Amino acid sequence: MAIKNIIKSFKITNFIFLTIAGIINAIGVTMFLAPVNLYDSGISGTSILLSQITPAYLTLSIFLIILNVPLFLYGLKRQGGTFTCYAIYTISIYSLSAYLITDVLPVDVSIASPLAGQDLLLCAIFGGLISGIGSGMAIRFGGAMDGIEVMAVIFAKRLGITVGTFVMIYNIALYVISGIILNSWILPLYSVVASLKTVDFIVEGVDRSKSAMIVTTQHEKVCAALSEEFGCGMTIIDSKGYYSNSEKKVVYIVINRFQITKMKDIVHTEDPTAYISISEVADVFMTQQ
Repeated sequence: MAIKNIIKSFKITNFIFLTIAGIINAIGVTMFLAPVNLYDSGISGTSILLSQITPAYLTLSIFLIILNVPLFLYGLKRQGGTFTCYAIYTISIYSLSAYLITDVLPVDVSIASPLAGQDLLLCAIFGGLISGIGSGMAIRFGGAMDGIEVMAVIFAKRLGITVGTFVMIYNIALYVISGIILNSWILPLYSVVASLKTVDFIVEGVDRSKSAMIVTTQHEKVCAALSEEFGCGMTIIDSKGYYSNSEKKVVYIVINRFQITKMKDIVHTEDPTAYISISEVADVFMTQQ
């Protein structure tokens, strides 16, 4: 039954845009970063590093799959089946596109970027920008491009740190290890420039949750469905429509950014006329009683 519900939640438009996101991310990484030994952030950067220090048959595409998929599956219970399927699909497209660019298409990415040559700064800027667009698009349409962010959402609170700190520690460790392996700090430092797309998480709050205010006349159904899916608390506020003068309820809920798409689908399934306002939340404080 759960599988049927997951299948029903799929949207063709999401798959189309997730396909585009995977292709865009592959272009940024394989045509700008990897050719000049720069590293993306997260699992993508780890995959690049491992592909460089292991036998040739262990390619970037292979590491993207074997490192990311288990992490997405581990987060299945927390993030939900729809997100997990979208994320695995996205990373599969990313992996396939990377394989086509590096091994099939007539594009030489073995020693330099076909567009920026060996200019490290240009490769870092445009590689980070393009892959950042792909990653952002993946999240916008219900998926994800990197399993480390899912792990951060799951484990950061248990470790007593923010999601941003978790991701930052992982990336710092990645760049330090790459510097030690390469016996050079030039490429890791340029890689920091490439991964500056993660700075919006750090500056604005890597762990920034999303708050949603849901104006609905079916608050009991909406709250029950959201509670079952996310297992989180909600606040219900009495309200009245200005023009309709009808009694309504405002449901206030705080979730993470991977859950936004699922939340909207749930709400509009239970109440197609519901109004949803979504805002950034810089910090969430909970008082222990």
